[in-house]
Parts: sequence; C-alpha cells; structure tokens
Amino acid sequence: MASLDLRTEHRQTQTLSPRLQHAVRLLQMSSLDFAAMLRETLGRNPFLEVEEVDGEGAPPEGAVDGEALPSGLMDTAANDAIAEEPHAAADIELPATTVDVPDNERDADNDRDLWAADGGSGPKQAEDGELSALDLMAVETSLNDHLHSQINVLPLSERDLVLAHAIVESLDDDGYLRTPLEELITVAELDPPADLQEMQIALKLVQSLDPAGVGARDVGECLLLQLPAIDCPDMRALAQVIITHHLPLLAARDTAALARHLDEPAARVEAVCDRIRRLDPRPGWRVGSSQVPYVVPDVIVRKVRGQWTVQLNPAIVPKVRLNQVYANLFQRHRTAANSELGAHLQEARWTLRNVEQRFSTILDVAEAIVRRQQAFLDYGAMAMKPLGLKEIADEVGIHESTVSRVTNNKYMATPVGVLELKYFFSRAMISANGSACSGTAIRGLIKDIIEAEPQDAPLSDAEITRQLAEQGLVVARRTVTKYRQMLKIEAVDRRRRVA
Repeated sequence: MASLDLRTEHRQTQTLSPRLQHAVRLLQMSSLDFAAMLRETLGRNPFLEVEEVDGEGAPPEGAVDGEALPSGLMDTAANDAIAEEPHAAADIELPATTVDVPDNERDADNDRDLWAADGGSGPKQAEDGELSALDLMAVETSLNDHLHSQINVLPLSERDLVLAHAIVESLDDDGYLRTPLEELITVAELDPPADLQEMQIALKLVQSLDPAGVGARDVGECLLLQLPAIDCPDMRALAQVIITHHLPLLAARDTAALARHLDEPAARVEAVCDRIRRLDPRPGWRVGSSQVPYVVPDVIVRKVRGQWTVQLNPAIVPKVRLNQVYANLFQRHRTAANSELGAHLQEARWTLRNVEQRFSTILDVAEAIVRRQQAFLDYGAMAMKPLGLKEIADEVGIHESTVSRVTNNKYMATPVGVLELKYFFSRAMISANGSACSGTAIRGLIKDIIEAEPQDAPLSDAEITRQLAEQGLVVARRTVTKYRQMLKIEAVDRRRRVA
C-alpha cells in the first residue's frame, strides 16, 4: 500500500520577467519594426509624447554640443523622479504677444505653403511664376493604369471595353492572369452575359498590349508571347519548340538532353536557350512603382583624426519622453478605479528604459566590432579577421544570445558600404602556416581570382581550390563552390559561354 508523505524541495529556476521579455523583443526587432512598434505605443499610451525641438534651434533638455538626444537615452533616474518629486500643476495663461518674424523665416513659411498646396486644384506657382517642386515630380504609374490607358485609345465597343478592363483588373503584380476566364464572366456583369469565346478574344487583346507577355496564364505562355522579340526566324521557331515541349529541360539547363531530343547541334541549342533566358518571366515588374527600398543603418562609422569612431544614426533614434504633467496629475489623484492608467504609466517607464537599453547595447556591440575589424575598414575584405559571437559577448559583458539578437537585421554604414552586423562574423579557417583566416577574406580572394581569369579559359572550382592551396589556404572544393554561389558568380561553363 502506498504511503503518503510530505517533502520539501529547494529548486532554483530562471524565468523571464515581463519587463525582460519586453526588452528582448525590442532588442531583436529591426529598425523598421521597432519604429512601427513605438508609433503604436505612442498612439495608445497617454504618458508618452514626442520630444520636439525648439523652433529657435536651441537644443532641448539633455542635448550635448547642440545635438538633441532622445529622452530614452537620457538619465533614466529623471524619469523615475517624476513619481517621487511631484511638481505643482498649474494652469498658466500666457498673455498674447506679437512676435516680429524675420523675412527669411517668412519666406520659409511661404515655401512650406507651396509644398502643402493641393495638387488636384491645378499647378501651384510661386511668386516668381515658377512651378513648385511637387509639380516637377514624376507621377507613378501602376501596371493596371498603364494597360487601361492603352485599352482606352483602341476602337472597341463598350462591351469589349468592359471585358478587357475586367481582365486587366484581375492581373497580379507579375502580370499573370491567375483567375479562370469562366469566373471573370460574372465579374464583368454584362447583360446578356459574355460567353467564353468573348472572354478569350478580350484576353488576346490584353496579351497584345505593352509590356509583352502580360496577361499570360503560365510561364510558358508568357515566354511564347515574347517570341516576336527574337529577330531570327529559325531561332524563333526552335525557341517555340523548346518552350512548348521541353520547358522542364530548359529550366534545368540540360543542354545535352535538349540537343538529343531536338536532333540539333548543342552549340545552336545553347544559343537559343541563352536567348530565351533573356526574356522576362515577370513582365508586370517592368511597370509599377519607381520607389527603391533603402536600408537605414543603425550605426555610422567614420574615420576622425586617424581613428575609427562609431555613433548611432540620429534618424533611427526615437525622441520620446514621459509626459510629466500627466504623470504628476496621476500620482496625486491615483485611486484603485484608475488602475488601467497605472499600467500605462508602468509601460511608459519600461518603454523608455528598454529603448535606452536597446540603443546602448547596439552601440557597445558596434564599437567592439569596429575595434576588432579595423583592418577590414582600412584595407577591405581581404583583411577581415575571424570573429565569433563569444568574443564580442565577453568584451561587452553580455550573453552570446544577446549579441545574436543585436546583430540580426541591424546595419552599419561604413566607407565601403552599408553592411549587416552579422557580416563581420565568420569562423576561423587555419592556413598552412598556422595563421587564421576568415571566410570573408577567402571569398574576397576567390572573387579576385575569378576576375583575373582569362575570358576564353575560365577557372573551374577545382582549379580555384588548387590556386588557394598554392597560397597556403587549404579549402575544400565544395567550400569554394559555396563561396562562389554566395558571390553570385556562375559556374565555369556558364562563364565561358558568356565570354
């Protein structure tokens, strides 16, 4: 029979507090996600506000050498003192005063009015008769607008116009029609309803528009629509056969199998395949937004008086602070009924502390990386040293997982380009003389070797491996292949054909 007894055990476990979980989430966010999260927090938390710079250009409280610092990076004790040292909240009515505005500021206000003018009411002109800057900007055209503008100038009946416009509105961003024509009959809402033959005629009309290949239902049809761009009739006929019957072999780059199936010389088949690959499988991408996504660096590295210095990018540092008036009023009138406001105040304090922790950690890690990779900044990729997360973690005094979170989706602006912080980390590879070499340096050496190869006799991966071995770097051939692919350099046979 089992006996019942009571036992006391002492066990030590590690758990993450809500504040620490919040800090970890903020640390691993990219700058874009972090800014979006902060905007959402500012919108719902009444105790957080955006710190604005004075109009006269004077630095706000906490500024150093004329540069505004975010309150999240200021002394956090000042934030905590809000609850400890309540200030008298008084409604002060300031007398109305008249301020003389200088002429240069009045001109600046006029310029802002021009920028804020409604573009739909016609061109806005400045006092000197010139158009404003907004009127000189190019108007972006979407794929649908581009196709609609072509359809509207064609001599079509109203019924054909409706069907063509319905097909255009059903295209995806690549320019493909993924919706069956049968389903588009109900979308057109014609009386009497359109039949399948009318839909096919409308589709042929859309497929004849610019850009070539738009309106296709699959990749093969998209390529076939672009075949008129091939001038040579014989090459165009062979390309049609390859696309229609041997598209998988074309995608697999199996030239030998294609030559056997077509009973054609391999050189001719390869030339046709190269011409097909120059066709556009996503014609919709040629028309659309002209906006280019940019990477905003988190830290900026400059050489000042012979020394590499690291600073946070002011563009990503939020200028937020605790609303002292609201905090003081809440502390004086705090009751059990307004516990929700207490949670908001606690969240505001956590947010400011975590923002400070995030950017101070990013700056510390970036400075440690720059101290160890100064040779890379001076001489390029060939001077990159092997570097591990543990080395930076030991130097900064944080855990390796924290370093991993800090370097994820964080970027550093250097004289050689904007690089992700993870770019500076690579495992050590021991050379023949016993010295350590980083993978980044080996990739740079492989790139130099390929750039110096003869155009009529490119080097294979095995030959590149032998050249590296002659320089004392013992690297496996598969490693060379992997590094070449990371550099987006094609294989030896492809480089020979391109040459």
